[in-house]
Amino acid sequence: MRKYIIQRLLQLIPVLIGITFLSFAMMRVAGSDAITELYGDRGAVSQEIIDAKRAELGLDQPFFKQYVTWLGGMVRGDMGKSYVSGLDVFDTFTSKLPATLLLTALSIAATLVISVPLGILAAVRHDRITDYLLRFLSFIGNSLPNFFVALLLMQILAIRMKWLPVISNGITLRGAVMPTLTLAIAMSSKYMRQVRAAVLEELHKDYVAGAAARGVSSKVILWKSVVRSSMLTIITLLALSIGNLLGGTAIIESIFMWDGVGKMAVDAITMRDYPLIQAYVVWMAVIYVLVNLVTDLLYHLLDPRIRLGVSSE
Repeated sequence: MRKYIIQRLLQLIPVLIGITFLSFAMMRVAGSDAITELYGDRGAVSQEIIDAKRAELGLDQPFFKQYVTWLGGMVRGDMGKSYVSGLDVFDTFTSKLPATLLLTALSIAATLVISVPLGILAAVRHDRITDYLLRFLSFIGNSLPNFFVALLLMQILAIRMKWLPVISNGITLRGAVMPTLTLAIAMSSKYMRQVRAAVLEELHKDYVAGAAARGVSSKVILWKSVVRSSMLTIITLLALSIGNLLGGTAIIESIFMWDGVGKMAVDAITMRDYPLIQAYVVWMAVIYVLVNLVTDLLYHLLDPRIRLGVSSE
């Protein structure tokens, strides 16, 4: 197991290099840079000032030299300074991270509370009115774009009911309610159908019929065997969601002015703030590799067939 973990962590190195190189290249191909964005709305600025600022930031150097310089600093733990604010990139990034971590934890918790029980209920009540109703609601929830759900919640909970602030007024639980609901509605609608399908598949397997024939209670079969076997599907879904959420949900954070890494990334891309963009790219790459690693380890823990190398066929 230790050897496997080390191998997976070593795989992160070429992944990071490849992703950061591609993001560096694409930002340069975009046709603008931080200096153009910084001085674009200040009227007539002499070319000498623009050239001096570009030289100060190293933007006058060849692309490969810029990339190697940044990569060398990254290896030494120096992410550089923001081209726009002049602040340390690492400090700026870590200041935005608590907001994203809070939103991620709340969204995952709300999604689990909603989707898992309702998915199991829909499977147990297969082809009955409860199942049809839950599938219909999940279809509606999955069809609505996140930004529309966000605006709808704003209209109902903030403007009409006046229960919550229209936009976030800080990193508080009250300010996190609407962003959390927006994300949880979309994820729960999708994952409820997946949980239902996984539980239904397990319910139709031979071991369930055998346990029922031996007189084992249906509740015991459901919660001790079926649900546990279905956990692999649930873990896979959650792993993908955690990666997305920790990367920051840019649209939702921007709508609710939630000051997390997603909003930071959008602002950095708009201003061509390369150091911040690269910090965000590295964060996303690390998160997905680590989340996938943890998911694989949970597979080994929950499924004896994987530990023993036995086929599921």
